[in-house]
This record gives sequence, C-alpha cells and structure tokens, in this order.
Amino acid sequence: MSEHGMTKRDELHPGSSMVAIRDEIQRLEDPRMRAVNEKQGNDFGINLTKLRAMAKTLKTNQELAEELWQSGESTMRLLALLICRPKAFSQEQLDAWLREARVPKVQDWLLNYVVKKGKFLEPLRQLWIADRDPVTASAGWELTAHQVIKAPQLLDLAALLDTIEEQMAAAPERLQWSMNTTLAQIGINHPEHRERALAIGNSLQVLADYPTSPGCTSPFAPEWINEMVRRQQAAAQ
Repeated sequence: MSEHGMTKRDELHPGSSMVAIRDEIQRLEDPRMRAVNEKQGNDFGINLTKLRAMAKTLKTNQELAEELWQSGESTMRLLALLICRPKAFSQEQLDAWLREARVPKVQDWLLNYVVKKGKFLEPLRQLWIADRDPVTASAGWELTAHQVIKAPQLLDLAALLDTIEEQMAAAPERLQWSMNTTLAQIGINHPEHRERALAIGNSLQVLADYPTSPGCTSPFAPEWINEMVRRQQAAAQ
C-alpha cells in the first residue's frame, strides 16, 4: 500500500497474469483514439507503440498468446500476435484464427506478423483467395499481393488480372482494396503486364476518387503504378 492508502500498480513482467495484462490495457485505453480507430472498423483505443512496449516486456510466449487470443478482445489479440511464435502454428490453427479475425487491424497483423513468416503462406493463400466469405478472401488477396513481389513464379499473373477485371468493381470494400493492391503490384513489379494492369485500372476506376493527402501516393492503381515506376527509374539513373 502507498502512503495514501492506494495499491501500487504492479509492473508487467514475462510471467504476468491475464488479469494484470487486462488491467494495463484498460489503463492505457484512450477514448479519443478509439473513436478514430472505429472509423476504420477497429474496436480498440490503445496506442500501438505502447502495446508494442507491453509485448517487449512480456517477451515471446506462445502459451500466453493463445490465451490472449481466446479472450476475443481485439487489443488482447493484437498483443497475442506480438508475442507469439509464428512457426509454432499449424495450418489448421492459422486458418481458424484468420476466420475469427474480423477486425481489420487484427487481420493485418495476423497476416504480416505470423502467416507471412511461416511455412503455410502459399497453401493458405490458395485456400483463402477462393473462399466465398469476402473478408477471408481479402486475406487471400493480401497474400497474393505479397507473392506478386516475393514469389511470382508460383502465380498465374495473367489469370489474376482476368479475375480482377471481372470481379473487383463489384467486390465489397475490404476485398476490393486487396484486389486493387494486387493489381497495382503486378503493374509495378512486372513490366510485361504493366500495360494491361494500367488499362484495367483506368477502365474500372476503382478508388479513383479516394482522398489522398499531399505527398502521399494515391491508391488508384494507375496513379500508384506510374508513381512507383517513376521512382524506380529515378533510382536507377
């Protein structure tokens, strides 16, 4: 007890309990940040830099990560993804977690911090991209955009462009965004497909009116492709 009669808050450490972790998360909750995040579909209000600091204190712990995930709370799940061991997952467990990860930031971290670092990236990409659920399919397309850069030999780029041309305009927002990312990455990284990627983007006009801050690159695929190619060419000179 402190001299004022209040219990001093316990500092987090690698063996901290779920109760202590939840208490710390609640202490760091910022209603203003939550309001901003909710506009993007995310239901948490903690500063992610502070969450990363928590993860550093807790250290890697797969058992705790799984317990945090099972809470169902987005902030706890984000913390789980920071302290887990990516190679400790089975393909079936990653599939189950992805289907539970409906919050955009949780899905993003699961893909980037876990799936992309493990051995199941390609089989999961193939599984998810064909899923009828648009949120699950969006994960498949995010992994496809990654493979366009990292492992294009595993993909049929022309067939992907066919699918994008046929389906992107009518796709739900999250799925449309990830398909658009794939379109742009094909155009940026594969000159032999660039003309067609530009033509598809100009024809569909997906994200053409997306508000873009000064100095930022537009997500509209033709503008995105042309700007990144310009930078590549400038760097090569």
